[in-house]
Amino acid sequence: MTMVNYFKIVIAVLLSSVATSVWAQESRAARFERIEMEKIAFITKELDLSPGEAEKFFPIYNQYRAEFSKLRQEKRDRRPAARTYLQSQSQSLQPNGFNSSRDVLAFDAKELELKKIYRQRFSNVIGAARASQFFAVEEEFRNYLMRELQQRRNGRDQE
Repeated sequence: MTMVNYFKIVIAVLLSSVATSVWAQESRAARFERIEMEKIAFITKELDLSPGEAEKFFPIYNQYRAEFSKLRQEKRDRRPAARTYLQSQSQSLQPNGFNSSRDVLAFDAKELELKKIYRQRFSNVIGAARASQFFAVEEEFRNYLMRELQQRRNGRDQE
């Protein structure tokens, strides 16, 4: 696959995602899929991945996303319901006042460890510098999504 064909594919994905966003009644799964496609295109562009690198990188990335999502879900599942928060706090505090089921730092440490593991796996494919850059690029994409969401909300509020 030549670089020209590769960029044609990336542009086609971006254009199709823009066309898809025109549909007002987009299912949640379709919206998630569209966002993931945009994210892949964004990561590919920002990390300047060659077709060969992308072919090796994204299966590892998919494993990373699955493990990261699982960890985040675990974190969400351990949150007590808002109305029972005070009850759960008083019942679950250990003698030293520490609530291990809500240990945010423990989850943050697990997330950091997961990132370190995957940074090494990414570096085997794209080198250490771009592997480290990946996490900044991922955050940049999240910020982009948040700005887009805010602009859409502001647009709806003005109608």
